[in-house]
Amino acid sequence: MDHEKGSWNLITDMLCITSPNSDPYFNLASEEYFLKAFDEDVFLFYRNIPSIVVGKHQNTLAEINLPFVQENGIVVARRISGGGTVFHDLGNLNFAFISDSKEGELVDYRKFTLPIVEAMKKMGLDVRLGDRNELLLENWKISGTASHVFKKRVLHHGTLLYSADMDIMSASLKVQPERFTDRAVKSIRSEVTNIRDHLADKMDVVDFQNQIRDYILDTMDGARTYQYNDHDLKEINKLRETKFSSWEWNFGYSPKYQFNKNLRFRKGEIALHMNVVKGIIQEVNIKGDFLGTKDIHALEDVLVGTIHDPETIRMRLSGIQVADYITGMENEDLLSGMF
Repeated sequence: MDHEKGSWNLITDMLCITSPNSDPYFNLASEEYFLKAFDEDVFLFYRNIPSIVVGKHQNTLAEINLPFVQENGIVVARRISGGGTVFHDLGNLNFAFISDSKEGELVDYRKFTLPIVEAMKKMGLDVRLGDRNELLLENWKISGTASHVFKKRVLHHGTLLYSADMDIMSASLKVQPERFTDRAVKSIRSEVTNIRDHLADKMDVVDFQNQIRDYILDTMDGARTYQYNDHDLKEINKLRETKFSSWEWNFGYSPKYQFNKNLRFRKGEIALHMNVVKGIIQEVNIKGDFLGTKDIHALEDVLVGTIHDPETIRMRLSGIQVADYITGMENEDLLSGMF
């Protein structure tokens, strides 16, 4: 189906940018930079190394399979928009529209997904916007989308599963949410598919990206390419270092939560309860039928004030023997039970 130039009437003038970087912290910082520092409308494309990106209002630890993520070197990041957790890798394409808009018309998912939908329809793909503002290919989810408003500008961004590693994605997001009690936004899992599997003419992810970019350049009046300059890179990297790569943003920003887990070990079982605020353990309660030569409350006090992070807790426990408080339990047994 042919489209006249500008037929989807998104905006009339736009910078089209392809990120040269596959670092999720850099690319998420880029979105905030173009949203807050630019007056022009922007269309941004990027791909990331394997990573999990949680929504602004989510409890990170409740959304990820932490042992798998750490063992496989998967980056954990938080974005500035709401919504659920998504998996990125180099087979996943991410897009962002950043635009000025009128009050009351800032968040318009149909408007901002229309060019992506039309570009894919031109490739012969039956794509539509779903009830939760996701993109569906036939009845499979291929994209999650979210928005963030800053003054009279809006960031609307989404993912496009093109040739992502579904096994890694599934394992990274396999969680036990019953361990956490909080008011954080919860992700809704959906049946997903890779776009590449539905294309008659096979292409790699870069060719797919270029086809969508070219469609936008060809159908929008005033659309033109733009490359990061030295000032852009300096400011984006500053945001990356001070915010997007920090533990305080990616984990500490999580809403307060309670953590509960029953932990079996070779001589018994304990029930562990923790209250965590801004990622810092405020209260620990350990109960169970166990023996110890030292008061269990002293062990609980050692853990209070520690950030809920495996390596930090391991260091905090390095000077003591958990077995002195819970006979038969090693330090690593307790540590594994806290996640």
